[in-house]
Amino acid sequence: MALYALGISTSPREGGNTDLLLREALAGAREAGARAEYLSLRGLAIAPCSECNACARTGLCRIEDDYQAVMARMLEADRLIFATPIFFMAVSAQAKLLIDRCQCLWSRKYVLKQPLLAEPRDRRGMVIAVGGSKSRKMFQCVRLTMKYWFDAIGCVYAASLFINGVDGRGEVVKHGAALAAARRLGRALASADLPPPKEPETVELPGGEPAAG
Repeated sequence: MALYALGISTSPREGGNTDLLLREALAGAREAGARAEYLSLRGLAIAPCSECNACARTGLCRIEDDYQAVMARMLEADRLIFATPIFFMAVSAQAKLLIDRCQCLWSRKYVLKQPLLAEPRDRRGMVIAVGGSKSRKMFQCVRLTMKYWFDAIGCVYAASLFINGVDGRGEVVKHGAALAAARRLGRALASADLPPPKEPETVELPGGEPAAG
Protein backbone atom coordinates (compact mmCIF):
# COMPACT_ATOMS: atom_id res chain seq x y z
CA MET A 1 0.00 0.00 0.00
CA ALA A 2 1.27 3.47 -0.90
CA LEU A 3 2.38 5.81 1.85
CA TYR A 4 -0.04 8.60 2.66
CA ALA A 5 1.59 12.05 2.56
CA LEU A 6 -0.46 14.93 3.95
CA GLY A 7 0.53 18.53 3.27
CA ILE A 8 -0.92 21.17 5.59
CA SER A 9 -0.91 24.79 4.42
CA THR A 10 -1.25 27.31 7.25
CA SER A 11 -0.95 30.37 5.04
CA PRO A 12 -3.81 32.89 5.24
CA ARG A 13 -3.47 33.66 1.53
CA GLU A 14 -4.19 31.24 -1.29
CA GLY A 15 -1.45 30.88 -3.87
CA GLY A 16 1.17 32.26 -1.50
CA ASN A 17 4.79 31.19 -1.39
CA THR A 18 4.41 28.45 1.22
CA ASP A 19 1.38 27.14 -0.69
CA LEU A 20 3.39 26.87 -3.90
CA LEU A 21 6.35 25.18 -2.23
CA LEU A 22 4.04 22.78 -0.42
CA ARG A 23 2.47 21.72 -3.71
CA GLU A 24 5.96 21.13 -5.15
CA ALA A 25 6.88 18.97 -2.16
CA LEU A 26 3.67 16.97 -2.56
CA ALA A 27 4.46 16.51 -6.25
CA GLY A 28 7.82 15.09 -5.21
CA ALA A 29 6.08 12.73 -2.77
CA ARG A 30 3.85 11.51 -5.61
CA GLU A 31 6.92 10.88 -7.74
CA ALA A 32 8.15 8.61 -4.93
CA GLY A 33 4.88 6.65 -5.09
CA ALA A 34 3.01 8.24 -2.19
CA ARG A 35 -0.66 9.10 -2.11
CA ALA A 36 -0.35 12.83 -1.53
CA GLU A 37 -3.07 15.18 -0.30
CA TYR A 38 -3.16 18.96 0.20
CA LEU A 39 -5.06 20.44 3.14
CA SER A 40 -5.45 24.16 3.82
CA LEU A 41 -6.48 25.61 7.18
CA ARG A 42 -8.02 28.61 5.41
CA GLY A 43 -11.72 28.69 6.15
CA LEU A 44 -11.55 26.08 8.92
CA ALA A 45 -12.75 26.87 12.43
CA ILE A 46 -9.99 25.97 14.88
CA ALA A 47 -10.27 27.66 18.26
CA PRO A 48 -7.26 28.35 20.49
CA CYS A 49 -6.40 25.95 23.29
CA SER A 50 -8.28 26.99 26.43
CA GLU A 51 -5.77 25.26 28.76
CA CYS A 52 -8.62 23.55 30.58
CA ASN A 53 -6.42 20.45 31.10
CA ALA A 54 -9.31 18.12 30.31
CA CYS A 55 -7.00 16.30 27.88
CA ALA A 56 -4.68 15.39 30.77
CA ARG A 57 -7.51 13.18 32.07
CA THR A 58 -9.00 11.92 28.81
CA GLY A 59 -6.38 12.40 26.09
CA LEU A 60 -9.05 14.20 24.08
CA CYS A 61 -9.70 17.86 23.38
CA ARG A 62 -13.13 18.86 24.63
CA ILE A 63 -13.44 21.81 22.20
CA GLU A 64 -15.54 20.63 19.27
CA ASP A 65 -14.62 22.25 15.95
CA ASP A 66 -12.67 21.45 12.77
CA TYR A 67 -9.60 20.42 14.73
CA GLN A 68 -10.88 16.88 15.26
CA ALA A 69 -11.08 16.19 11.52
CA VAL A 70 -7.64 17.68 10.89
CA MET A 71 -6.15 15.67 13.75
CA ALA A 72 -7.62 12.44 12.38
CA ARG A 73 -6.01 13.05 9.00
CA MET A 74 -2.71 13.95 10.64
CA LEU A 75 -2.65 10.70 12.59
CA GLU A 76 -3.59 8.73 9.47
CA ALA A 77 -0.67 10.21 7.53
CA ASP A 78 2.63 8.38 7.16
CA ARG A 79 4.34 11.58 6.01
CA LEU A 80 3.40 15.09 7.08
CA ILE A 81 4.52 18.32 5.37
CA PHE A 82 3.74 21.46 7.36
CA ALA A 83 4.00 24.78 5.53
CA THR A 84 3.94 28.15 7.27
CA PRO A 85 4.81 31.73 6.43
CA ILE A 86 6.87 33.63 8.99
CA PHE A 87 5.21 36.36 11.05
CA PHE A 88 7.37 38.24 13.57
CA MET A 89 10.01 35.49 13.53
CA ALA A 90 7.48 32.72 14.30
CA VAL A 91 4.87 30.50 12.64
CA SER A 92 1.60 31.99 11.42
CA ALA A 93 -1.38 32.41 13.74
CA GLN A 94 -3.21 29.65 11.87
CA ALA A 95 -0.28 27.32 12.37
CA LYS A 96 0.00 28.09 16.08
CA LEU A 97 -3.69 27.39 16.67
CA LEU A 98 -3.30 23.88 15.25
CA ILE A 99 -0.03 23.26 17.07
CA ASP A 100 -1.43 24.32 20.45
CA ARG A 101 -4.54 22.19 20.07
CA CYS A 102 -2.26 19.16 19.76
CA GLN A 103 -1.72 19.48 23.50
CA CYS A 104 -4.22 16.62 23.74
CA LEU A 105 -1.81 14.37 21.81
CA TRP A 106 1.05 15.43 24.05
CA SER A 107 -1.09 14.56 27.09
CA ARG A 108 -2.06 11.23 25.61
CA LYS A 109 1.58 10.37 24.96
CA TYR A 110 3.37 11.81 27.99
CA VAL A 111 0.76 12.11 30.74
CA LEU A 112 -1.53 9.14 30.12
CA LYS A 113 1.20 7.01 28.47
CA GLN A 114 -1.23 5.91 25.77
CA PRO A 115 -0.24 5.14 22.17
CA LEU A 116 -1.28 7.68 19.57
CA LEU A 117 -1.80 4.98 16.95
CA ALA A 118 -3.37 1.54 16.99
CA GLU A 119 -0.06 0.14 15.72
CA PRO A 120 3.39 1.79 15.57
CA ARG A 121 4.30 3.13 12.12
CA ASP A 122 7.23 4.85 10.46
CA ARG A 123 5.98 8.46 10.44
CA ARG A 124 8.10 11.40 9.30
CA GLY A 125 7.56 15.13 9.09
CA MET A 126 8.91 18.07 7.14
CA VAL A 127 8.45 21.82 7.57
CA ILE A 128 8.46 24.51 4.89
CA ALA A 129 8.78 28.12 6.05
CA VAL A 130 9.10 31.31 4.02
CA GLY A 131 9.75 34.82 5.33
CA GLY A 132 10.26 38.24 3.84
CA SER A 133 13.13 39.21 6.12
CA LYS A 134 16.69 38.49 5.04
CA SER A 135 17.62 37.47 8.57
CA ARG A 136 18.31 33.78 8.95
CA LYS A 137 17.62 34.05 12.67
CA MET A 138 13.89 34.09 11.92
CA PHE A 139 13.92 30.31 11.52
CA GLN A 140 15.32 29.61 15.01
CA CYS A 141 11.89 29.68 16.65
CA VAL A 142 10.38 27.53 13.91
CA ARG A 143 13.07 24.88 14.33
CA LEU A 144 12.33 24.47 18.04
CA THR A 145 8.57 24.61 17.62
CA MET A 146 8.59 21.92 14.95
CA LYS A 147 11.06 19.74 16.85
CA TYR A 148 8.77 19.47 19.86
CA TRP A 149 5.53 19.43 17.87
CA PHE A 150 6.63 16.57 15.62
CA ASP A 151 7.68 14.65 18.72
CA ALA A 152 4.27 15.21 20.34
CA ILE A 153 2.39 13.91 17.31
CA GLY A 154 4.66 10.91 16.82
CA CYS A 155 6.66 11.99 13.75
CA VAL A 156 10.40 11.88 13.14
CA TYR A 157 11.51 15.41 12.20
CA ALA A 158 13.05 14.57 8.84
CA ALA A 159 13.53 17.79 6.87
CA SER A 160 13.29 21.58 6.80
CA LEU A 161 13.09 23.97 3.87
CA PHE A 162 13.62 27.60 4.88
CA ILE A 163 13.50 30.47 2.39
CA ASN A 164 14.20 34.06 3.40
CA GLY A 165 13.90 37.33 1.51
CA VAL A 166 10.73 36.25 -0.33
CA ASP A 167 7.59 38.22 0.47
CA GLY A 168 5.44 39.10 -2.55
CA ARG A 169 2.56 36.77 -3.28
CA GLY A 170 3.73 33.97 -5.57
CA GLU A 171 7.22 35.44 -5.82
CA VAL A 172 8.80 32.07 -5.11
CA VAL A 173 7.93 30.86 -8.63
CA LYS A 174 10.98 32.86 -9.75
CA HIS A 175 13.15 30.98 -7.25
CA GLY A 176 14.10 27.84 -9.15
CA ALA A 177 16.40 26.55 -6.42
CA ALA A 178 13.61 26.69 -3.84
CA LEU A 179 11.13 24.89 -6.08
CA ALA A 180 13.66 22.19 -6.89
CA ALA A 181 14.56 21.75 -3.21
CA ALA A 182 10.91 21.40 -2.23
CA ARG A 183 10.33 18.69 -4.82
CA ARG A 184 13.52 16.83 -3.90
CA LEU A 185 12.79 16.92 -0.17
CA GLY A 186 9.21 15.79 -0.75
CA ARG A 187 10.44 12.90 -2.84
CA ALA A 188 13.02 11.91 -0.21
CA LEU A 189 10.46 12.20 2.59
CA ALA A 190 8.15 9.74 0.85
CA SER A 191 10.86 7.24 0.01
CA ALA A 192 10.31 4.19 2.19
CA ASP A 193 13.73 2.86 1.17
CA LEU A 194 15.56 5.56 3.11
CA PRO A 195 15.92 5.09 6.90
CA PRO A 196 14.62 7.85 9.20
CA PRO A 197 17.32 10.50 9.67
CA LYS A 198 18.92 11.05 13.07
CA GLU A 199 18.83 14.81 12.43
CA PRO A 200 16.57 16.71 10.04
CA GLU A 201 18.05 17.61 6.69
CA THR A 202 17.90 21.40 6.49
CA VAL A 203 17.93 23.42 3.28
CA GLU A 204 18.11 27.17 3.84
CA LEU A 205 18.12 29.46 0.82
CA PRO A 206 18.22 33.23 0.45
CA GLY A 207 15.62 34.93 -1.73
CA GLY A 208 16.42 36.51 -5.05
CA GLU A 209 17.97 33.41 -6.55
CA PRO A 210 17.51 33.28 -10.35
CA ALA A 211 15.04 30.74 -11.69
CA ALA A 212 16.55 27.50 -12.93
CA GLY A 213 16.82 27.30 -16.69
